[in-house]
Amino acid sequence: MEKFLFKHIDNSPLIVFRILFGLLLFLESIGAIFTGWVTKTLVEPKFTFNFIGFDFLQPLPGNGMYYYYIIMGVFGFCVMIGYRYRIAMFSFFIMWSATYLMQKSSYNNHYYLTALLSFLMIFQPANNYLSVDAKRNPSIKSISVPYWTSLILILQIGLVYFFGGIAKIYPDWLQAIPAKLFLSSKTSYPLVGEIFKTDWFPYILSYGGLLFDLFIVPLLLFKRTRMFGFCLSLFFHLFNAIIFQVGIFPFLSLAFALFFFEPKTVHRIFLKGKTYYTENKIRVPNRRKGFLVFLSIYFIIQLALPLRHWVIKENVLWTEEGHRLSWRMMLRSKSGYQTFVVVDKKTSQKETIWLNNYLTEKQRRVIGTKPDMIWQFAQRLKKEYADKDKDVAIYVKGKIRVNGKKYKPLVNDTIDIAAVKWNHFRHNAWLLSEKKD
Repeated sequence: MEKFLFKHIDNSPLIVFRILFGLLLFLESIGAIFTGWVTKTLVEPKFTFNFIGFDFLQPLPGNGMYYYYIIMGVFGFCVMIGYRYRIAMFSFFIMWSATYLMQKSSYNNHYYLTALLSFLMIFQPANNYLSVDAKRNPSIKSISVPYWTSLILILQIGLVYFFGGIAKIYPDWLQAIPAKLFLSSKTSYPLVGEIFKTDWFPYILSYGGLLFDLFIVPLLLFKRTRMFGFCLSLFFHLFNAIIFQVGIFPFLSLAFALFFFEPKTVHRIFLKGKTYYTENKIRVPNRRKGFLVFLSIYFIIQLALPLRHWVIKENVLWTEEGHRLSWRMMLRSKSGYQTFVVVDKKTSQKETIWLNNYLTEKQRRVIGTKPDMIWQFAQRLKKEYADKDKDVAIYVKGKIRVNGKKYKPLVNDTIDIAAVKWNHFRHNAWLLSEKKD
């Protein structure tokens, strides 16, 4: 095992990936400002729905979040050019993770993936060549890296695709219902809009996505199928980038292909002027045991999180319990509404909350189907009324539907939601079963 992990290979794939990754981090950070994402998600809301337990993470007041994202962009640029690489990578990881945990209204799997990759890249010797650091300090310059540097990134993207594919194996997906709903809003697109209206294309999209997720990594791993897999990946990700606008994930995924190709190929295409490493030396570090334990714990967690919904009662598609951090990507279409009623425990006086007074349009749309956000809003209302010296109970009534099916109630409207605790790894009993009308 040690000979496998610590055998040195040419570092061309890692160096090129660092440059591309840093560029994407820079563009994502700065782009979030110019597209209005920062304004809509972190500036305009009166409050954000942070991950439960991270209430201390709140947006900076005024124009603070614009400066915050500019600084993140600078760190991304520093990663790209390899300037004070580890400090820049660590700083970006902390800042990005903080904003990821700060809000859930714009949840996206690639935000989570970016946080994980930023963490893993902290430990990579990615600044040992073609970097400002190597130019300033020639003693760190190197043309090789141990094989584990590529392996951990291959494993990470492999888990993303594997769990993304497994999650798609359920009846609605196999009947192309989500695909039909996704495409229904894209039928006005030039050239392809008419194709999206056909009965057969949603099945192509559904089964194509399922098979791609399950088999793209094996296709890229084997030399005979590698080029076919890359061409397939190129088409698949560019299609998603253009049609579904899913952020930087398609481009990140394409950048990952660097680690599947032979280092010699990457060297020939991108770094012709670099000396190619051919010695294949094995250099086992002194702290290898601690390193291997650390990696084992990391990947055990990465395996456990996507599986946790299997030990939680009820269907994850319905309750969302175990949905996040699980690579359940573009799996379903969901809509719903919830009404919050505040009852004064002393006078029994009832008050229906007008959500427009509290939430942005996007927050109102998301809270209709997300139980954890429903619970958080109830807690916020309770605190607000407590500040007015009022002891209140909060009841929630509404319905949701999944994949265009019949609307059904999600929340037990006889339970005071503000009085219950949130369970992270067990079913929350105030959520009704999908089977109950």
